[in-house]
Amino acid sequence: MFARWARRLAGAATLVLVAGTTTVLGQAPAGAAVACEVTYTANEWTSGPNQGGFTANLTLKNLGDPLTAWTLAFDFPTTTQRYTPTGWSANWSQSGTRVTATNMPWNGALATGAAVTVGFNGTWSGSNPKPTSFAINGTTCGGTNANQPPTVSLTSPAAGQTFAAPATVPIAATAADPDGTVAKVDFYQGSTLLGTDTSAPYAYSWQNVAAGNYSITARATDNAGATTTSSPVGITVSADSTPVLVVSPLSLAVPETGDASFGVRLSRAPTANVTVSTARVSGDTDLTVSSGATRTFTPANWNTAQHVTIAAADDADATSGSAVFRVSATGYSPVDVAVTEADNDTPGGGDNAYIARFTELYNELHDPANGYFSPEGVPYHSVETFMVEAPDHGHETTSEAYSYYLWLEAVYGQVTGDWSKFNAAWDSMETNIIPATADQPTNSFYDPAKPATYAAEHLEIENYPTAIEPGVSVGSDPIAGELRSAYGSANIYGMHWLLDVDNTYGFGRCGDGTTKPAYINTYQRGPEESVFETIPQPSCDTFAHGGTNGFLDLFIDDSSYAKQWKYTNAPDADARAVQVAYWAQTWAEAQGKESQISATVAKAAKMGDYLRYAMYDKYFKQPGCTSPSCPAGTGKNAASYLLSWYYAWGGATDANAGWAWRIGSSHNHSGYQNPFAAWALANVSELRPLSGTGAQDWGTSLTRQLQFYTWLQSAEGAIAGGATNSWDGHYATPPSGLPKFHGMAYDWQPVYHDPPSNQWFGFQAWTMERVAELYNVTGNAAAKALLDKWVAWAMDHTTINADGSYQIPSTLRWTGQPAGSFNATSGMPPANPGLHVEVLDHTQDVGVAGSYAKVLMYYAARAQDAEAQAMAKALLDGVWDNRDAKGVSVAETKTDYRRVDDPVYVPPGWSGTMPNGDPVNADSTFLSIRSFYEDDPDWPKVEAFLDGSGPAPVFNYHRFWAQVDVAVALAEYGRLFP
Repeated sequence: MFARWARRLAGAATLVLVAGTTTVLGQAPAGAAVACEVTYTANEWTSGPNQGGFTANLTLKNLGDPLTAWTLAFDFPTTTQRYTPTGWSANWSQSGTRVTATNMPWNGALATGAAVTVGFNGTWSGSNPKPTSFAINGTTCGGTNANQPPTVSLTSPAAGQTFAAPATVPIAATAADPDGTVAKVDFYQGSTLLGTDTSAPYAYSWQNVAAGNYSITARATDNAGATTTSSPVGITVSADSTPVLVVSPLSLAVPETGDASFGVRLSRAPTANVTVSTARVSGDTDLTVSSGATRTFTPANWNTAQHVTIAAADDADATSGSAVFRVSATGYSPVDVAVTEADNDTPGGGDNAYIARFTELYNELHDPANGYFSPEGVPYHSVETFMVEAPDHGHETTSEAYSYYLWLEAVYGQVTGDWSKFNAAWDSMETNIIPATADQPTNSFYDPAKPATYAAEHLEIENYPTAIEPGVSVGSDPIAGELRSAYGSANIYGMHWLLDVDNTYGFGRCGDGTTKPAYINTYQRGPEESVFETIPQPSCDTFAHGGTNGFLDLFIDDSSYAKQWKYTNAPDADARAVQVAYWAQTWAEAQGKESQISATVAKAAKMGDYLRYAMYDKYFKQPGCTSPSCPAGTGKNAASYLLSWYYAWGGATDANAGWAWRIGSSHNHSGYQNPFAAWALANVSELRPLSGTGAQDWGTSLTRQLQFYTWLQSAEGAIAGGATNSWDGHYATPPSGLPKFHGMAYDWQPVYHDPPSNQWFGFQAWTMERVAELYNVTGNAAAKALLDKWVAWAMDHTTINADGSYQIPSTLRWTGQPAGSFNATSGMPPANPGLHVEVLDHTQDVGVAGSYAKVLMYYAARAQDAEAQAMAKALLDGVWDNRDAKGVSVAETKTDYRRVDDPVYVPPGWSGTMPNGDPVNADSTFLSIRSFYEDDPDWPKVEAFLDGSGPAPVFNYHRFWAQVDVAVALAEYGRLFP
């Protein structure tokens, strides 16, 4: 149930940059068993005149008889093209111009029609032509060149430009095709097609545009049908027709000894030249205008941004200054820009380039033209909209993203001394993703003696809806009373995990159809439910959409249905918010500014108090449950003191109905634990919960979590999956021989199975980063013991190349199990010589690399480990080499998008509609109930992949959490190693 991150793991094995493509289709000789197709894609970069490096990605498709093993061979066209000793998903070698790859143990079997993707890094000099002939097991596949996609970029409007309503927006683009001609260029606002131009210069005049915020893209299509979509450009159409100065961004971080810029333009064409001046009107005199103090705009260039650059002079102190710069012109209202210096000095002196990098990335994240935030100030999951992983659309957001937003602003406070943005981030979170009283109106009817009625989870989606079984006993809720007493409210103070930020689905808030952002949910039907098999539904179901009973009878089989609200909390996100609050408190206190954030930190303590619901079994049953009739919990004997996969709460929308419910979760994943947050809630006075037993519970949880990690640590050092108190989701009897942790059975893939929940290295980096913070701050011996093994294992499987590029683990395979059961309240479990992990492939994922670097640096700073520090630095430098206009990213080949045509199970006889009219019935697919994706600018390249006319689509995603993980890592490296 609620398998939140299922799709994050899919297709994560190989990330490559694609510039040119060669596809080779083999015609097998008569009687031969081998026939093959090989697609070769590569991206190259220059490191000097006529030389550089490249990343190659090859997809091998078996068109002949099934293979049990394969050998791929091809020749580079020149003698100066070389494979570097970095490849993945195959064993690579080169002799002369011949390159050979043999299968790994896990990908040698290829059924007829099956494919496997492999890749490597290389160098070139002179030129880097693509190979034209490939052989599989000695059979030549032939040689033809695939069509190369066109290029396209917007030249108008400018990013961040403002117009006055009713506006005429001139849209223009340049487009070219390297091996053909451009057939047309389509212009989009979001997913809405505005117009098309079939000849250069490509342009469209968008007229009578109403006030609002818009995202413009251009999509080029070549003569062979290949398409490319430009980077989006954000614009604003103002309701006020008065000409104004358009300044973006309005706040700026400037690294000491460095500079940063903001853009200035006019909102409409002037009748004569306008001189715009910028000057400091208050604040630190070390902050000055280094260029652009005066800029002239004419009737011809009024809508082209001109930049004003602010410099921060070097000084001897270790404090950050701030200043206000006023942009003004005759006849225009002045605009103030708040500038804060990010001090890169320490008491011992020394400039710090990593603080400067943080400020650069921070400014990019907050530049409205880059599109990381909605007009309401909510961080999107990603800048890009065609995004299917855990969220099923890029412009949804998660509680995870909000916790990272807090982290970004806490670090900003640390490097600048400005804590207003940290407070504002918490306020945004509280407004948008923590349900208000109106969103959870009937909590007063909740009965802690009867938290919820039992309904079994099932392995197969086809077993839903699941029946409610009132005859199964449930335990009592031991913390509801003390929470209500401590905070004077029956409401839950926790984040719901998923928001439809732009109301793309159209549910609105509690069925109104229009309000945004809107609370939604997706996963509801057991561990096999991939994101591609989900049916989105509103968190407040008033039967306004769906079927007769809204969406409720897709999931729960009941005798009658009532309109209701229901929310699901992702405990790792709330715990991260507490973790961040600790750092904000520590850094603000060092600056003597703790009073500025004391109210926000108190809210973090409150959130941590409610987070204890994640410690409890789903139906408050005692650990060791092996049948639905197992003992119900009384008091706190239903608590595992771990952070489970979720907790949830809900109730009737009608106050006259008089009911509400709460549940925990029986499944505990290693990747969700946060011993650092547990330590802070138990030991830091400013974060101490107000409830009578909250701090004590978190003290117990700290020990239990460290025991859990140790019980799950493999012989190599990686941390295995987790444990469950409800086998198969309905308290079934676990297989005999499985060891247990405090009564809960070992599960190598807790929670979800499509794909397995603990095969993604990112969970390793996320969770061990928290262990490393605990060790860094407290010197905890158990944390150090875990890290000693984990860091050595991870570093052994990390490659830093001579050119600065890197490869980190991606997909993991698990064998064996913990050495035995563990039930002690003190001490640590023994080692696990029979529990093993294997790294199957590697990745360049920027967000995971940022988190992984933090593990290394927190560990290195406390343990004085120079090798770990050096690798952390190398990873951050390598990530920084993947810079683009919006931040950091690497290309991702999304073969898993073939699943958008997957059928979605709908029970026989059930029918309904999505808010946009998409039917939901037995014929539904992922795409058919999300028809808006067919209007997305990136749809054509996905469509071409689905119909076989194009390669797997490639995206350069800018996930908010990944950008922040890198930004925080940069600043923390600067702090820890000045």
